[in-house]
Amino acid sequence: MALSLSGSRSTLIGTQTFSTPAESAFALLCEVEKWPVWLSFVRSARRVDEAAPLALGAEIAIRSNVPGDDEELFEVDRFIPGHHLSLVGAFSVRRRIDIRIEQKSERSRIGVRFDYPTYGGLLGTMIDRLTRRRKLDIALSDALLHFKGLCEFDREPDALLADF
Repeated sequence: MALSLSGSRSTLIGTQTFSTPAESAFALLCEVEKWPVWLSFVRSARRVDEAAPLALGAEIAIRSNVPGDDEELFEVDRFIPGHHLSLVGAFSVRRRIDIRIEQKSERSRIGVRFDYPTYGGLLGTMIDRLTRRRKLDIALSDALLHFKGLCEFDREPDALLADF
């Protein structure tokens, strides 16, 4: 049996529920430059045109620990304010970041899906599953917990002194 050198796709999926309105959580999500604060495997993220708002067609440059080039260029291909942000790789449609925030009564839920290519056929896919993808999956779970903490953090000026 010959191994194919063609690529396949690895997918990371994570969800988290939190007690913040979806609009507030989506506003935090749209602050692309703050992604490394909560999304640990993203080293830096920036809008290419910093003056333009995050919207359909906007370009975002991301440096991450996800396999690929040092800096990947993504384009916003789906954008529903307050609900859905989807990025596709500018040079590879096999790279995708899909983030949805849904309001569930007084609670909200974020769902994240990362797709990235793996190369080396079956062997490359197996090595990715045993090494890199396991680490990225754990990092995504931790990242969503950090996102929950940032969303639920009370930003009132006297909130820290309220217990005294």
